[in-house]
Amino acid sequence: MTEGLLEGRRIIVSGGANARGIGRAIITRFLAQGARVACLDLDAIGPDSPGADAILSLNCDVRSADSCTQAVAAAVAAFGGIDIVVNNAGIVGATPIWEMEEHDFVGMMDINLNGTFRLTRAALPALMDSAVRTPGRAAIVNMGSMAAMRGGGLLGSAHYATSKGGIHSLTKALAKELGPKGIRANAIAPGIIETDMTIGKFGEAQETSLKAGLPMRRFGSADEVAKAALFLASDLSSYCTGTVLDVNGGFHIH
Repeated sequence: MTEGLLEGRRIIVSGGANARGIGRAIITRFLAQGARVACLDLDAIGPDSPGADAILSLNCDVRSADSCTQAVAAAVAAFGGIDIVVNNAGIVGATPIWEMEEHDFVGMMDINLNGTFRLTRAALPALMDSAVRTPGRAAIVNMGSMAAMRGGGLLGSAHYATSKGGIHSLTKALAKELGPKGIRANAIAPGIIETDMTIGKFGEAQETSLKAGLPMRRFGSADEVAKAALFLASDLSSYCTGTVLDVNGGFHIH
């Protein structure tokens, strides 16, 4: 793979504290490509975690506009600006609609969709400054889901699918509104990815059946999603905006 794709880029990644999560895989990929990365999460990255010394670990609760604003300000102060934001923080839930309470639905929206909005809005001044100072650098990468296109199922039900569908639509709206200002916005729609959200959540028979139904006959890895994020964050995708990139091994072809 080409080296230095993100050399000198200053990047925020939300939801990257989990060592086996997609966010951490994205951070690892981005660091290897020359970026400076701030991880925004409820939990700090432990000093014993691989690469922790190269990551600016900032506390951030995407349910709070003030928390997002303060975290972005800290990243800007440390790096001198922000070029790229990866909205990865999110939760999943499989409560069926007939058992779902209003707080379940609202809570899912508040983290997945509203959190993406809050962090993006907080970072916009820095992204706009980046777009003016170095045209072509500023980008937003949002984490959607295959569930948004399939109406949920498996580990995510109506509230999860709706939140991710909102992220897909928000991404397209951001692309249209921010494109003239020099900021690209794209999203990734992962399928079944082996992280703590999925490992051990299927019975052996169900997992075998699911893999047999996939054209690639396996689940994806967090690093494979990270490589898609690298593409969308780097100049490799310089003419891509408003895209929702499927990373699902052929599970959902449309």
